Amino acid sequence: MTSQTPFAAAFAQAQLPGAVGIIVDRDGVRHAEALGHADVAKGTPMEVDTLCQIASMTKALVSVGAMQLVEQGRLDLDADIGALLPELANPQVLTGFDAAGQPQLRPAARAITLRHLLTHTAGLGYFFIHPQVLQYFGAVGMPVPGTRASVTMPLMFDPGDRWEYSVATDWVGLAIEAATGERLNDYLTANLFAPLGMNQTAFRPALPTEAARVHVRAGAGALSPVEVYLGGGEFDGGGGGITSTAPDYARFVRMVLNQGELEGRRVLRAESVAEMGRNQVAPLRAGYMGSAMPQLAQPFDTFPDQHTGWGLGFLINPERGPNGRSPGSLAWAGIFNSYYWIDPAAGLGGVFVSQLQPFGDPGALAAFGALEAMAYA
Repeated sequence: MTSQTPFAAAFAQAQLPGAVGIIVDRDGVRHAEALGHADVAKGTPMEVDTLCQIASMTKALVSVGAMQLVEQGRLDLDADIGALLPELANPQVLTGFDAAGQPQLRPAARAITLRHLLTHTAGLGYFFIHPQVLQYFGAVGMPVPGTRASVTMPLMFDPGDRWEYSVATDWVGLAIEAATGERLNDYLTANLFAPLGMNQTAFRPALPTEAARVHVRAGAGALSPVEVYLGGGEFDGGGGGITSTAPDYARFVRMVLNQGELEGRRVLRAESVAEMGRNQVAPLRAGYMGSAMPQLAQPFDTFPDQHTGWGLGFLINPERGPNGRSPGSLAWAGIFNSYYWIDPAAGLGGVFVSQLQPFGDPGALAAFGALEAMAYA
């Protein structure tokens, strides 16, 4: 009889619907474990390779795609992105609202660049995080989700002045499309997913029937599936539209650990990977997210006691994390309580996937922490 892993014990304590935990090093998978259910209503078990909505874990994949084009000279990190994306040309900053509730705007002090988009310093926001963005859409009309209009908004501040988590990576995806003339899914499949063997990773028009369902807590320990899908829409949402599996994402983590290469297939130069992992936003602090809609996402801060930075697509912790990760590790998350970390110094990383809202669930974070602690035990 095998004893329960610390990850399984934390999962049981957390009362999550289902979860997958994978620990990797540069050479392969060290540990993989699936627990609970993909759909509690149907009793469908969660498997290691169950398809899930990875939500904002999409952002790192799209960021790598953009850096491939930077290497080729087809995108420029520091040029005015408005030349490629007209909606971002001549940006306006929201200064407030008049007595009638109409937005007041002024021209931005500088242009938006791809570097601003990759570092979430462009001035853009998210309606579920930033009350002023929600108020803006309330004044001008709430756009249809999945449309370009849904990611088109005035800036909250001049580009480069602050860090605020945002729709910026949706625009990175649209920049990839504009630079290549290809749909984002087609570009990433050919240049990232297929070379890395991420064969279950894609932007899909609808949630497949075999995919895990997102759940909410229904009180007294009960869990209930809800119909929510971040994919589909009129463009491939680079900010969060991918469905994937934990093993596929673990291959991406291993590629970063191997400085842009996996099993003989190079998708990015080592220098580009190093640049993505370098703090781009100092002296600003990155990583804190507030909430305008706590039913979707709680206020969140991975390391509230650290002056965290941001690279070209990743959160960076400057000090050792409480569960073992080294200073300079890379990380981020998805809104349905999925998380990953990449520790180049130790050559370790991990992926935790669950399907539960709202984001920032304490039980899910505890289970992810237990998985990470196992990697360094």
